[in-house]
This record gives sequence, structure tokens and C-alpha cells, in this order.
Amino acid sequence: MNQLILSNTYQLFRYAIIALLLIGTQPYAAIAQVIQQDQLKQLKYRHIGPVGNRISSVAGVAGDPLTYYVGAATGGIWKSTDGGIAWKPIFDDKPVHAIGALAVAPSDSEIVYAGTGESFIRSNVSIGNGIWKSMDGGETWTNIGLENTGRISRVVVHPTNPDIVYVAAVGHAYAPQKDRGIFMTEDGGATWKHTLFVDQNTGASDVVMDPFNPRILFAGTWELKLKTWNRTSGGPGSGLYKSVDAGKTWTKLKSKGLPKTTIGKIALAMSPAQKGRVYAQMETGDGIPLDGKATESGELWRSDDTGKTWKMVNANRDIGGRQAYYTRCAASPDNPNEIYFIWAGFSRSIDAGKTLEASAPGSQPNWDHHEMWIDPLDGDRMIVVGDGGLSISQDRGKNWKRTQLAV
Repeated sequence: MNQLILSNTYQLFRYAIIALLLIGTQPYAAIAQVIQQDQLKQLKYRHIGPVGNRISSVAGVAGDPLTYYVGAATGGIWKSTDGGIAWKPIFDDKPVHAIGALAVAPSDSEIVYAGTGESFIRSNVSIGNGIWKSMDGGETWTNIGLENTGRISRVVVHPTNPDIVYVAAVGHAYAPQKDRGIFMTEDGGATWKHTLFVDQNTGASDVVMDPFNPRILFAGTWELKLKTWNRTSGGPGSGLYKSVDAGKTWTKLKSKGLPKTTIGKIALAMSPAQKGRVYAQMETGDGIPLDGKATESGELWRSDDTGKTWKMVNANRDIGGRQAYYTRCAASPDNPNEIYFIWAGFSRSIDAGKTLEASAPGSQPNWDHHEMWIDPLDGDRMIVVGDGGLSISQDRGKNWKRTQLAV
């Protein structure tokens, strides 16, 4: 092998010397022909590092500890079928590389939906080209629409009908546009309905379905304006919405206990362990006046009556950190008082959000965490993705198997 490499290198070196000697007398086209194409074809591209970049989305299969999907901020979709030991890229031939959201149909694990465009906002995030669907576990993909949504932040699939899908779209956000908000399909993506639209500066940062009743959904809308010199996160368009007719119509909540002044990005979580429990993580100004106007204080709100009333339960900044870039939470499926917060660090509450336990350096999944999936059938099994790659735990976060992908 070493002799072959030396021989090929020597041949290329010879051709390069000949080309240099001929520069003064031969036209450039003739010089290029000196280096034989069959010699160049012997060279193969390979990844020499560094490995690792932002992983921005993740999904698993309920009850299946072997199958996971992750989506990179700039590296397509990867799949593991052996519990995260080996990973295979399954989206490299598609004309988009930013994956904002992944979802596996609960009733058919071969059906996978991928929303493109990263929703974790910073100066160099990439937009997408709508939503893609696979009917064979990621072997083949078809674009099924919403090409102008820019950034898709969440995809939710109905628990028993894989053709009913909800999409939360942030929008490209660089200018006013209509393709923002909540979209739904009832025919697997053949047609789409735009069921929640606030205004052309407001998209949707999250949507969650009630695990006890699929007709009930909550959505967080997010007013976001991006310029090359500025980012404005929040405004009158941001708010919390509820649907009781399977997403066909929406009502903005003005319930007791919710913020009264302007808010920003919203993340949502519900748990099948307690009916009526809803967590809402909201970006506020922490009480500091903005443009001469008062702002709310708080980071986490909770409702125990399916959104009729709310209470601000925690104002710790470690819940959200840099909200436009983070703001994600995940509730345990078997303990309604256990909720995780994904940001630069990694935090957990075991008392319904009242107090916070921040993971010590070295014990958290990785760094700059962005998304988390917990097995709905096993609260001990979880996967967290972020700038440090992906991390899988089988013991409720006590230990992590960390992996970086060649993205």
C-alpha cells in the first residue's frame, strides 16, 4: 500500500514538473492535458477531520432501543440501527443539508418526516426547502411541500393515523412572508392547510399534542426579524395558542397567569404521566425595560388544567440561556414532575419546574444542546443532540454514550 501511494505521488510530481517546463511555450490547454485523467481518477476523497458540528434534530422509535435518526444543522440526516454504535448518512443526495425537525409516525415506524431549515437562530444558520417524507425507514425520500417555509421547528404526527401531520414553521425570517405558522395535512402531505397564521413577521417555534386527546394541541408563535446587522426576537405576534378541533382552528390564550407584556420564543412540553399538565418555556426580558417598555420576568410557566390557568414557576436563566438559539424542553413520560431543559448546559427539574438541577461539567450530554427525544414507553432511555454531536443514555442521564458525526 505504501509503495502504491509513493508511486502515484511520484507520477503526479513528474507531470507537474513537465507542466512547469512547458509553461513558457505551450498553451494552457495543452499543459492541462499533460496530467492524465486516469492518474487523477486514482485519487479518492476522504474525511480527515475535524469531526463534529451542530446536530439540530432527533427522533427515535418508541420501544425500539436500536433505531435513531438525527438531523444536522449542515449535514443531512443520519440513521443508526444498532443503538447508536454505527451511523449511516441517508440524505446526502438531496439538495438541502439543514434539518430542523424529525418525527417517526407512532403507528408505523417506517414512516419518517423531516422538516428542513434550522430553527435555532444565529448568524450562520441555513434555511431549508420544506418537508420530506420516507415510507421505508429513510431509504428513499420525497419532498411533499411547504418549500417556502424556510425553517421548520417541529413536526408532530398523529398517534394512530400517520397521514395526519402538523408542522410548525418559523419562516426564513429575513423579510415578511406568508409561509409561517402552523400547517397540517390529513393525506400524508399530498395537500396542506395553513391553519394558524398570525402575521407576516410571526412564525411558530413549537407545537405539542395532548397525549390524552389528539384533538387538543398547543402552539407557540414567535415574532422574529433577521437582518444582516440585527436580530429582533419577540414582539406582539408571539403568543400561546390552543386548538380543540385537531388543529383546524386556533385560539390565542389570555388565561390567568400568562404574561401580559411582549414575549419572544416559546417551547412546549406535555407528559402522558399526568392529564392536563402543560409546560411553557417563554423568552422574556427578565423585567428589564426594552425600548422604554416594561418586560415580564420569568422563564417557565405551568398549567395543570390543560391551559385554563397558568402559573410562573421559575425565573432561572439557566432554563433558557440564549433563547433565540436554544429554548427547548422535554417532559418525562413516566414522571409528570420531571422536565429537562436543553441549552448551552443541561438542566433538570424533579418538582414540576420549581427548582433546577444543572448537570456538572463532564456529566452533561455534550455542549450547546438543541434537541432531546425521550422514549414514550421508557423514561430511562433518551437521546440529546447539539453542537457536541449526539449522546444516548439508558439510565435517565446518569451516563452518556457520546458520538460525533462527520458532518
